[in-house]
Amino acid sequence: MDAKIRIADVGETGEIVIRGHNLMKGYYKRPAATEEAIVDGWFHTGDIARTDEEGYFFIVDRKKDLIIRGGMNIYPREIEEVLYGHPAILEASVVGVPDQARGEEVKAYVSLMGGATASVEELHAYCAERLARYKRPKEIEILPELPKGPTGKLLKRVLRDRAASTATSG
Repeated sequence: MDAKIRIADVGETGEIVIRGHNLMKGYYKRPAATEEAIVDGWFHTGDIARTDEEGYFFIVDRKKDLIIRGGMNIYPREIEEVLYGHPAILEASVVGVPDQARGEEVKAYVSLMGGATASVEELHAYCAERLARYKRPKEIEILPELPKGPTGKLLKRVLRDRAASTATSG
C-alpha cells in the first residue's frame, strides 16, 4: 500500500501489508506495538517494496530506515549497494541524521577490507559518479568494523545513536 493507504501501482513503492485468519493476533504484552502494526486488520510489515508487471515483489528497504531529505525519499539500501561496489569496502551502512535545513541528511558508515585503503574523499567521489546529488552521503565515516548483533546483522540503531551523539557533542 502506498502512503495514502491504497494499493500501489506497478513500479510504485509501498509498504507490504498482509491479512488473513492465520495472522498473529498481536505482540505479546505490547498493545501499543500491536495497534501500530495492525491497522484495520492489515499487518504492516515495515518492508517497502515495488511490484513488476508479473506481480513479483522486489523489496527496496525497511520503512524505518527511509531517509527523507528535503522532501525526497532516499532508500539507504540503494546507497549501500553502490558503496559495496567499491573494491575497498567490506561493510557499509547508511542512516539518516537530523538536519535543520533538510529534515534529514545521509550519513554512510563503512569498514574496509583487510589491507585495503580508501579515503573519505575518494569514497565521496565514487558516490558522486554513481548517485544522484540528493542521494549522496553528506558525511562518510570509516570505522574499523561496523556494529553487529549476535547473528552478524549490522545494527543501524547503534549507528543512528552514534550519529546523534556525534552531532550533539561535536
